[in-house]
Formats: sequence, C-alpha cells, structure tokens
Amino acid sequence: MKLSADLAAFADRLGIRFARPELLVRATTHASIASAQRPDNQRLEFLGDRVLGLSIAEALFAADTKASEGQMAPRFNALVRKETCAEVAREIGLGEVLRLGRSEMLSGGRRKEALLGDAMEALIAAVYLDQGFDAARALVLRLWQSRIARAESVGRDAKTALQEWAQARAMPPPSYEEQGRTGPDHAPVFTVTVRLASGEAESAQAGTKRAAEQQAAQALLARLQADGPLPGG
Repeated sequence: MKLSADLAAFADRLGIRFARPELLVRATTHASIASAQRPDNQRLEFLGDRVLGLSIAEALFAADTKASEGQMAPRFNALVRKETCAEVAREIGLGEVLRLGRSEMLSGGRRKEALLGDAMEALIAAVYLDQGFDAARALVLRLWQSRIARAESVGRDAKTALQEWAQARAMPPPSYEEQGRTGPDHAPVFTVTVRLASGEAESAQAGTKRAAEQQAAQALLARLQADGPLPGG
C-alpha cells in the first residue's frame, strides 16, 4: 500500500518508515469516514492508550528514583490525559492529516481535543504494531520529552497549586464560576472566573470548562507571584 503525499510527508517528519503503511492510514481515519474497507482508529486508540501509559510510567519511574507512588501518580495522570495527547498531536501536525467525514470537517474536527487525543494514541499503537514496543516507546519519549523533564510541575496543576497557596495562608479554597458560554455547540468557548476569599480574581476563556478553570488559576497564580504575598501570607 502506498501512502498519500500528505501522510508520507507526515511520516517523514516523524522519522518513521512504516513497513505496513495501512496502519498509519487506519490511525488517521476517524469513525465519521470509516467503512468496511477502511476501518477507523478506535481499536488502535485503545491499544495506544496502554502503550503510552506503560512508556510514561516507566519514564517517570526512572526519572525520579526517590518519588513515591503518591508523587508519581498525579504526574502520570497529567502526562497521559487526553488534553496532553491533544497538545502533542497539535505540535506534530497530526490534525492536518486526519481523514474526517464532511460533517466532522465542517464542525472543526481537526481542532477538537478528544478527536486529536484519540488520534495521537492511535498513532502510538500503529508504531507499536509496525515496529514493536521499543520503537513506540522511543516515539513517546521523544514527543513527551520536555513534559517528562518538568513532570513534577506538570503533575501539580494550576488549580492544585492555587488551592495549596490559599490553604497555606489559612484561606478557604478558591471558588470557580462560569461567567458565560459562547460559540456553536461543536466549538464552545467557556469564560470562567476564579476568586480568592481575599478578593483577588482572574478570568480566562477556553474550549472546555476544565481548561478555562486551569488557565484562570494559572493567571491568578502568576499575578500573586508578581505582587508578592497577600496580607497575612
């Protein structure tokens, strides 16, 4: 099987030569355009999730020999969650080569977090089935390298860090309030405000409520760090 020009260029950018090119085709085929002759990437996604998990767990285990299970678990969860997979997919241009049905294309499918995350996991599975675990792990380590290097801070997300900041100053946990939602159903934009009991607040917008909360918390943390500790801190 010969790859299309865009898929061949994509594989070249990744530095991977597929012995079974049909695996890459399947990894980039969404259910919205799948057929009996052209299966979608859902089964590959299932497998890739497990390959990714083992690769990341092994990397974290080796990176910090003194970390406890309780310390490694949140780092692991942050590195393998769908949002992180989608971020990596965007960095390598995976969305640009996805095969989507017309309705999915019109609804912005190439930018959807869940769709990109699933495709990233499917790509990992395709490499695993084509070249074995070592090759798949090498791909994961290369693409996740910077995130693994800062795993301690990645695992401690902005909401957690802000809550710990407040608790250290005998404050109640920050409150999050959804201020509004705009845009079409397939591409909503959420506006969320985070507020401390002392009155400091920041707002942020994102495509998911969870992401908006994280970004608002990060913005408030950045301001607090710039301003110095609050009274009583």
